[in-house]
Amino acid sequence: MQNKLLKFIRQEDMVQPGDTVICAVSGGADSVALLFAFYLLKEKLGIRLEAAHFNHHLRGEESDRDEAFVSALCDRYDIPLHIGGGQVTAGKKGLEAAARDARYAFLRTLNGKVATAHTADDNAETILMRLIRGTGLKGLGGIIPVQGQIIRPMLRITRQEVEGFLEEWCLSHIEDSSNKSDDFLRNRIRHHVMPLLAAENPKIAENLSQMALRLRQEEEFLSLQLDSTTLPTVESLKTMPKALRSRYLAAFLERSGVREPEDAHIAQAEALVFSEKPSARAAFPSGVTIARNYDRLEVLTEQEGFEKTALPCPGEVLLPGLRVTCAPAKEVCNAPDAFTVVPQGALYLRSRQSGDALRLSGGSKSLKKLFIDRKIPAALRSQIPVVFDEGGILGVYSIGVNLDRFAAGGDAVTIRFEKRDKGE
Repeated sequence: MQNKLLKFIRQEDMVQPGDTVICAVSGGADSVALLFAFYLLKEKLGIRLEAAHFNHHLRGEESDRDEAFVSALCDRYDIPLHIGGGQVTAGKKGLEAAARDARYAFLRTLNGKVATAHTADDNAETILMRLIRGTGLKGLGGIIPVQGQIIRPMLRITRQEVEGFLEEWCLSHIEDSSNKSDDFLRNRIRHHVMPLLAAENPKIAENLSQMALRLRQEEEFLSLQLDSTTLPTVESLKTMPKALRSRYLAAFLERSGVREPEDAHIAQAEALVFSEKPSARAAFPSGVTIARNYDRLEVLTEQEGFEKTALPCPGEVLLPGLRVTCAPAKEVCNAPDAFTVVPQGALYLRSRQSGDALRLSGGSKSLKKLFIDRKIPAALRSQIPVVFDEGGILGVYSIGVNLDRFAAGGDAVTIRFEKRDKGE
């Protein structure tokens, strides 16, 4: 296996003599094989070898067992080890994606080339996942062999070859119990789809991974045929062949902050190009808003917020597009555009600030997270009024009341928001 690994490292120009290579080691079969293969090859490659382990703290004692195993393994072969950890919680894309993001954030803090143990089987599974979700040529390119400081030397090594290598060198490893679960799409593909395909062709993983590497080369060549730093005009985009237009739009979305644009995102951008509305706009992942400005597509940047403004009670304040009123409460309200509270001192309005948070029925959340959950475009967030007093935030327009301040009684007031024409 190490000779096949060495050939791929040199083919992809992954490391040079004098480099520090840090193997990401979970303790599983693939990562143990990766670490020991580099241990055997370090003199031939002329590298300094280190390891890294990230404890996600997702499986209690089992997570701590993994860390202890990796630490003992590195001690046995005198390999310096970097250990990181964090409490991972499920984000918008799920727990698996959140764990991966936390792990890579740690790995990218390390000084050196970081080698991960993705195999040909992992690459094949990734391709099938993308086919299920919808993808194009770039997505069919699978896992990237070299991505900045991250290198993936085992993309031509199969899981069967890993097992043979471990047996040959009498190397032990540990099993992650979550790998047996069908809760994750990747596991369902690994447990049910890949065996069916392997029954038709035992080399399916190797063939799919090889196909991905070839398609990635073709995609890179095609991408070089366009100036990806500048987006042509809408009229130019309309007349282009779809393949070229899609590449321009994908590059534009990436520059605008949309990570790994999918087919659906490119189609959404295409809809803006062909829209009959010259000022159409659309929201994309990561809080990105793209607007059609007649013959151009532009990223909408967040508008400048407004200064702290006193809210008289009873009385009203006019903001761009909004009328905010305050009056003694006649009934108890808790809605996105009206809520009842008992103020502590004077009332004020302002734009959001870093660290703003409020408690809703599901618990406390940052205002930033609430805006993202409600798909409020980043360009509009600074224009949403936050109501506060001496005791803190009372509520936020479009979100509702802070339940810590929701109250009724003789001193209660109701704050209402009404849309108005900008010309009023």
